[in-house]
Amino acid sequence: MKFSQRLKELRKEKNMTQVELGSMLNYGYTAIANYENGRNHPSLKDIIRIANIFDVSVDYLIGNSDVRYMGRKNL
Repeated sequence: MKFSQRLKELRKEKNMTQVELGSMLNYGYTAIANYENGRNHPSLKDIIRIANIFDVSVDYLIGNSDVRYMGRKNL
């Protein structure tokens, strides 16, 4: 799954609007819409921030893994 799809899926799971997520990242909702549509991509710094907001691993967020979070017990 692509980053854009994962972002939209995670946001909807949390019942969060694009406006709310944008506010948490200090962006307008259009930036979030562009991420979800694959038109733009966030910086690495923002990918880490988004992963922290949704409590998932960066690998999961960008589609490199299907494991949402790798806790110490999984290492």
